[in-house]
Amino acid sequence: RRQRFRKPFTGPWRNPGPGGRIPDRGTIVLLPHLARMIRQKNVSILGATGSIGDSTLSVIRQHPDRFRIVSLTCHSSVEKLCELVHEFRPEKVSVHSTSEARHVREAFPELEVFSGKEGLINIAEDPDAQIVVAGIVGSAGLFPTFSAVSSGKNVALANKEPLVMAGRLFIEEASKSGAKILPTDSEHNAIFQVLNGRTQDKIRKLVLTASGGPFRDLPLEQFPHIRLEDALSHPNWEMGNKITIDSATMMNKGLEVIEARWLFDMPVEKIEVVIHRESIIHSMVEFCDGSTLAQLGFPDMRIPISYCLGWPDRLELELPNLDLTKIGSLNFSSVEPTRYPCLELAIDAARMDRSVPAVLNGANEAVVESYLKGHLHFVEIAKLLQDVMSGYQSISQKPDCPSYLRDIQTLEDAVKADQWGREEAQQRMQKRVAA
Repeated sequence: RRQRFRKPFTGPWRNPGPGGRIPDRGTIVLLPHLARMIRQKNVSILGATGSIGDSTLSVIRQHPDRFRIVSLTCHSSVEKLCELVHEFRPEKVSVHSTSEARHVREAFPELEVFSGKEGLINIAEDPDAQIVVAGIVGSAGLFPTFSAVSSGKNVALANKEPLVMAGRLFIEEASKSGAKILPTDSEHNAIFQVLNGRTQDKIRKLVLTASGGPFRDLPLEQFPHIRLEDALSHPNWEMGNKITIDSATMMNKGLEVIEARWLFDMPVEKIEVVIHRESIIHSMVEFCDGSTLAQLGFPDMRIPISYCLGWPDRLELELPNLDLTKIGSLNFSSVEPTRYPCLELAIDAARMDRSVPAVLNGANEAVVESYLKGHLHFVEIAKLLQDVMSGYQSISQKPDCPSYLRDIQTLEDAVKADQWGREEAQQRMQKRVAA
């Protein structure tokens, strides 16, 4: 159907001014502070003290006339949150525990302070917020992010778990509420920028790029000797510990395949992963005529975050210009399955769908947490996850298999499936220690 546009209105205003005179629109002047209020977007940040929160606030500091922080949350970095309250003067915050909430109330009596899961949901549903940045790491972000989507807000989605654990539920809810899910992860944001309204039926494939992490060139025979500090040393990106380990195993890229499947309504078979060590091209889209479009930029999370905050506009950022003559060359290679077995595990989960991605997500969180505590060797991560998924395949075939392990119908199902994967991984790790 052809889209129709209204002609510009050239007649008089309906309501005349004082004395029956029709005001000349050219003489209307807005006070500067009122003009700023009209332009400003109200922003809530879930996970304000984490790496996504840091990058988001860095962008907002560059554009104080465009954005106003109305609410913030944190898990444990309460002192850092208090510093942010001093700087940005939000109206509401949420912390993890009631004792932390009491501490914040004493410091800021005028502030509305919430705590726990209910507090996160209160912030996510804040009627004053126009855009919610969902940056809570792990499954803890599932319910508040869903609440933001249910409220019909623009949601800058920076955590993987919502779409990995319950992608269908989130996409269906966004369709009902009118919410816009804005992908903040650099790879998905690149595709979002490239598509820019182009129809999915003209896409031949999506190409997600991956740096390959710190061990892309390490001989396989040296993998048993990988140290934790080496795994946490990413060659290109500065990220939190959990996502940095997921990058080293390339589990993060597998989870991104699952996300892309939902974000762009794309079959898994049309999503490809390639190694691109410079992390300059963040993703590519190949179209039916053989054309391939890509988004390029320095590996800096402020770029995709600024695109989501400003969307549908672009924001000026104080970042270096991308000079390809200085970079010299861009390199690409295929993924070695033996080097990155976690990637194939995640892609298999994406193909099987149902409860499988949620189970894998929970198991991976438990295994990575144990690895970060020094309880495992790097090479044991993939082996443990393979064991968990084999156990899942076995139990899912049994008549008495719980319904939440067969399919995800509710958020509670997603949490139960995630928890099953987590507990199964913990049991298997305990058996390894005992052996």
